[in-house]
Amino acid sequence: MTATAGGPEGAGRALVTGAGGMLGHDLVPALRAAGWVVTGLGRGDLDVTEPAQCVAAVDGHDLVVNAAAYTAVDAAETDEAAAFAVNAVGAANVARACSRAGARLVHVSTDYVFDGTATEPYAVDHPVAPRSAYGRTKAAGEWAVRALCPESWVVRTAWLYGAGGPNFVSTMLRLAGERDRISVVDDQVGQPTWTVDLADLIVRLVTGDTAYGIHHGTASGRTTWFGLARAVFELSGLDPERVLPIRTDVSSRPAPRPPWSVLSHLSIEQAGIAPIGEWRHQLAIRCATSAP
Repeated sequence: MTATAGGPEGAGRALVTGAGGMLGHDLVPALRAAGWVVTGLGRGDLDVTEPAQCVAAVDGHDLVVNAAAYTAVDAAETDEAAAFAVNAVGAANVARACSRAGARLVHVSTDYVFDGTATEPYAVDHPVAPRSAYGRTKAAGEWAVRALCPESWVVRTAWLYGAGGPNFVSTMLRLAGERDRISVVDDQVGQPTWTVDLADLIVRLVTGDTAYGIHHGTASGRTTWFGLARAVFELSGLDPERVLPIRTDVSSRPAPRPPWSVLSHLSIEQAGIAPIGEWRHQLAIRCATSAP
């Protein structure tokens, strides 16, 4: 689906790739509200694996936010080539088109580029060591963007939820209506991040003279998937005792999950940009203002 819109006195022309996805759903209106004239292109409008399509799409834009991604983490384990085509080759195509057009680029990446074995928040310059096919393809995309488009920001995020697509929060609410008890892993730690907040952070990043390079865009604080599930129940007026903790090794999935997905916000703080608020506070706002 293509969306073009204008806002108050203009910041310029912005293109959002992957506009039909969960983050794209909130990026288009956030940029519009900040004064950008926005073109949103979904998968049916733009195939990022095709270089000529990327050149044509980017032409005439001042800013591109690349939210197009292959995000089927488990499926990537058996079809890494398909994930690589979008997450690495596609990212390279978009970056090359931006460099050609003189457009700035925001590329959205992930905590999966790390091995998940840390005990302190990952700094932006911590060595990448992905353990999954998905993580490898996203790490390759980061490298391509930084090599091909110097005027770019890579924004790593994690544990996203939002109204624009299937996610953990909406799944918990659905399961609450189907089951008496829900078992959720309690040994993976991360930062649940609302797409509305990430979209806002990206807007603030591109309008704040922030240094090009890698930054982290996640909510503050930390919890486990079990802790997040209990919070969803509590904030939705449901009994949190219905949520039971289990270990990751009991819940077998094809792709390895990072046990630790906590990202440092130091780089954006040093740039004078306030990080996203504490995860539970932001979740409470979401539960109060959004339908499941």
